[in-house]
Amino acid sequence: MGNVIKTDKILIGHGFPLVLIAGPCVIENYETTLEIASFLKELTQKLDIPFIFKASYDKANRTSIDAFRGPGITDGLKILARIKTELNLTILSDVHRISEVAIANQVLDIIQVPAFLCRQTDFILEVANTGKPINIKKGQFLAPWDIENVVEKAISTGNKQILITERGTMFGYNNLVVDFRGIKMMQDMGLPVIFDATHSVQLPGGAGKSSGGQREFAPILARAAVASGADGIFLEVHKNPDKALCDGPNSLKLENLYELLYQLKNIKKALHN
Repeated sequence: MGNVIKTDKILIGHGFPLVLIAGPCVIENYETTLEIASFLKELTQKLDIPFIFKASYDKANRTSIDAFRGPGITDGLKILARIKTELNLTILSDVHRISEVAIANQVLDIIQVPAFLCRQTDFILEVANTGKPINIKKGQFLAPWDIENVVEKAISTGNKQILITERGTMFGYNNLVVDFRGIKMMQDMGLPVIFDATHSVQLPGGAGKSSGGQREFAPILARAAVASGADGIFLEVHKNPDKALCDGPNSLKLENLYELLYQLKNIKKALHN
């Protein structure tokens, strides 16, 4: 039995319902972000699935210098704070700089460590020192057992509110593969494990100046992850993924979510029957 992560509204871990972390890759504007958040809240309430809303105020790791990054920390956090209040949601976003941690901590309920920054010791310590629950995305360059070193850095601050998110492992050039054994391996470290189904079908840099993706495979991987015992699923979603300003090729359409989430909830339920 692993550690249980607590937010004001949600418990995540062994023995608790499957949690959904979902939202657009990046905040495009207030209206679009609110529309997606409202849709997800209504859907998860209908299905009785605990829900954490995710959107990035700045994607500092885009492939191209010309790529859309988001509104930035000031305007982005204002949008997230407004949506948090209006919809009474638990909010997660990623932070890319030490200088942003204290500011983001004033709004976010869960602070996310991006995959490419999970080895940065000072950054991990700064995020963990907030005392907030943190979601560490396992770098696509790490084996499942290597994440234990990252976790030890975070725990050294006294913060044990740690989630690990599996998001695939580099497999040659511009491709990822998922080793589902890793879910159990990381849970054996005493941590709840989230599976990022949409980033796991990303083709990093696969479109030249942006990442490609194979969203058609995300539901397959999500079902396999829940069957493997994942404590939660992470999905990037959009009303029209083909026109999304970030990660459209691997994002799922809002209109297709009900069936998938219904299936995931029942797979989780079957494991405990």
